[in-house]
Amino acid sequence: MNILEIIAKKRDAKNLSKQEIEFFIKEYTQNNITDYQAAALIMAIYINGMNDEEIVNLTLAMANSGEVLDLSKFGKNVVDKHSTGGVGDKISLILLPIVASLGIPVAKMSGRGLGFTGGTADKLEAIPGYKTQVDINTFIQNVENIGISMITQTMNLAPADKKIYALRDTISCVDSIPLIASSIMSKKIASGANKIILDVTVGSGAFMKNKEDAIKLSKEMIKIGKLANRETICILTNMDEPLGYAVGNSLEVIESIEFLKGKMQEDVKQVVLELGAYMLKLAGKGEDIEKNKKRILENIENGKAYQTFIEMVKNQGGDISYIEDTSKFEKSKYIEPVYAQKSGYIHEINAEKIGELACSLGAGRIKKDDKIDASVGIIFNKKVSDRVKENDIVAYIHANKLEDIKIAKEKLINIIKIEEDYKECPNVILGKITNISNI
Repeated sequence: MNILEIIAKKRDAKNLSKQEIEFFIKEYTQNNITDYQAAALIMAIYINGMNDEEIVNLTLAMANSGEVLDLSKFGKNVVDKHSTGGVGDKISLILLPIVASLGIPVAKMSGRGLGFTGGTADKLEAIPGYKTQVDINTFIQNVENIGISMITQTMNLAPADKKIYALRDTISCVDSIPLIASSIMSKKIASGANKIILDVTVGSGAFMKNKEDAIKLSKEMIKIGKLANRETICILTNMDEPLGYAVGNSLEVIESIEFLKGKMQEDVKQVVLELGAYMLKLAGKGEDIEKNKKRILENIENGKAYQTFIEMVKNQGGDISYIEDTSKFEKSKYIEPVYAQKSGYIHEINAEKIGELACSLGAGRIKKDDKIDASVGIIFNKKVSDRVKENDIVAYIHANKLEDIKIAKEKLINIIKIEEDYKECPNVILGKITNISNI
């Protein structure tokens, strides 16, 4: 068996065997296959696609290319949550302490942001003292002790996926559903969960720009889950505008804390309730979705979810005085209002452009080794469909460089589209695909 034969086979639109896929993944991970040979195969896959069996074999081979976390000690139902990415997406910060407060063990490894999409690990590190990098034994011990631990990826999980993902980016082969599905699911399988809830974001600030492609991706991931014996549910959520009002690391942490204290932003609330209700169902904690939502709201109202968040922060070295008094978070040097240029209704706040703008202020990374500025970002006063009058404040820009303010203001004025006619409030939950769907 050799890589040239495998490349030629996929070039000619033939199906690869399990052994051929495993050979490629093993040899490429061990640097025995060159990047240009791997690029040729990835391009052939991009052009000719893969059948379900090939995708599952690719997923499992990547999942097993490094360490696989064993979470079986936490019971037969270990649930993990993953988002395909977005702008202002602070759902993990809010949702996971809530489900932990309801008795579901949460062992969460989160990634960092790159480009216009944010990363949960970066947001956690905006809390002074919070340690996202802990060894795996401490991570497991934390979950055993208090029911939750959220860290960055410290294990060598799915290293083949990391190599292939980086390669895809350099050869314009990112937007391939078989490659996206196998990438996401390989990481989730390696992370040790046997039940997976996926927040598949749709819109300008998401990887999937339209609902049709999001459905295709969701169905592919559910098929992988079935064949890999991982029950998987996909919830499609709207990412045409930023989620919530805050975009930026410490700004989103503050908004998350406010949510857990009961000040719930409506679009964030809908996503939290939908994902959370299905997480409870997957964990065997309740079949009735509406009752599950009520239980989530109860644990916000009675303060248990907030206390779980405090306990997690304290347990991982974070200064809880910042959680108890969010005014302590370091503020950016400049906080400038942006005014509506005319009266009307907000028709559009393009999430991707907002993410890029926040990134340019220092809230995100262009390259993996870029340093994040936790204090900068944007806070909106208005959402799509809101009525505004000329000179109303629609947002505040938080920046640490004076030259950034003028540029950011001009860009933000152009990004926020205001028209005279009424705009209906967009749906937040766009659909759900479960294992019982006819796929």
